[in-house]
Amino acid sequence: MNDRLRAVFCDHLSIMRGKYLPHSKIGDDDTRFCRSTFGVHYDKDLLPAPGAMMMDGLPDMELRWAADDIRDCWENGTKIVLGDLYDTDGVPLAMCPRGALKRAISAWESKGLTPKVGIELEAFALIHNDEGKLVPYDSLGGVVYGTGPFTDPRGFNDAIWDVAEELGFNLDMITAEYDSPQFEYTLTFDNALKAVDDIILFRQMAREVALHEGVILTFMPKPIVEAGGNGMHINFSFTGEDGNNALSTGGKGGPDHLNDLSRGCLSGLLHHHKGLAGLIAPTANSYDRLQPGSLSGHWQNWGGDHRNVTTRISSEGGAKARLEHRMADASANPYTAVAAVLQAALLGVENGYDLQPIETGDGFVKTDATIGAATDLKSAIADLAADTVLAQAVGAGLVENHVFMKEAEVEKTENLDPEALRDFYVYYM
Repeated sequence: MNDRLRAVFCDHLSIMRGKYLPHSKIGDDDTRFCRSTFGVHYDKDLLPAPGAMMMDGLPDMELRWAADDIRDCWENGTKIVLGDLYDTDGVPLAMCPRGALKRAISAWESKGLTPKVGIELEAFALIHNDEGKLVPYDSLGGVVYGTGPFTDPRGFNDAIWDVAEELGFNLDMITAEYDSPQFEYTLTFDNALKAVDDIILFRQMAREVALHEGVILTFMPKPIVEAGGNGMHINFSFTGEDGNNALSTGGKGGPDHLNDLSRGCLSGLLHHHKGLAGLIAPTANSYDRLQPGSLSGHWQNWGGDHRNVTTRISSEGGAKARLEHRMADASANPYTAVAAVLQAALLGVENGYDLQPIETGDGFVKTDATIGAATDLKSAIADLAADTVLAQAVGAGLVENHVFMKEAEVEKTENLDPEALRDFYVYYM
């Protein structure tokens, strides 16, 4: 049987959209979708969002891809490809998250620096009980950093590992996280576009493989009220024109060895802290996670090897020197989230913002920081709308559409109890 093609893109809600195309179209490089998909919400409500052209006939947009980007899929007899979105006149679509990341990469490359990215994904495993209700997966004796059958009695992570290896994903690790049944998935560092393409496809693969094992694997920020949250930590560095890590100073890491580039990046992330939240923690459920003292990136602060600051400086130097931004969760589109972090960092380098002192508190009882991210979606979106400099850098059209859709989301979710809120999101992330 000839392989079919699964042509996909990750939309404004971080939902994978796509089509199956016959083998005869594998040689093509484009297909069309309705542009007003960018006005569709989780509950299938179609809204007149900026750029979605709902009131202008719901016209087409084009998904275009390169032949070299077609890869094997985890479904039998299927290839898969990610692409970029354009309007029907061939102009890049303003709302395209992958396009936003490409612009961020290009902005750094114009300075002779190539962004490198590594993403850590956290997820909870749920199952349906005999009554059809979602309940936590029974991982028996699961513990943080747990491995083996007490942590994963059905072995669904073994299945994910096997498929990942077969498809060439460069796994760095799979392990149990702090709250059972929670797991972490990390791929190795790579050039930013490839790293995010891979994490998006890995996330979709992992959810679909888990589903075959009877598990709902959700990257939702806080699916279990009494448990911790799921983050999407964004680690990044830059390769200079000499081929070396541009964040490294004398091969040493940590906050005592920061160079001007590192300080500039930190200052940008801190300066745009509140605006960033609306883009990279973009759901009502995000703010059940993004709270003080929760290791989640709430505070406008930075530190060394400290998991209760928002931007953590690795103690590793040389080729492994990096910054880790800990605010994002996987309800954000990973392209948008990485683009936003890279653009905020670049604004710091270009504008020379002052860098506040390093955090000296423990983050639980004491913190030097007095400014935090918003603690609800409505306030976070207002902060994003007010940060016009960040919005322009990420993409005014993308942010305008995002703000509209998230303002609608506030109204849709403000009266939902925790279980109803979980069910509003859980099957989409």
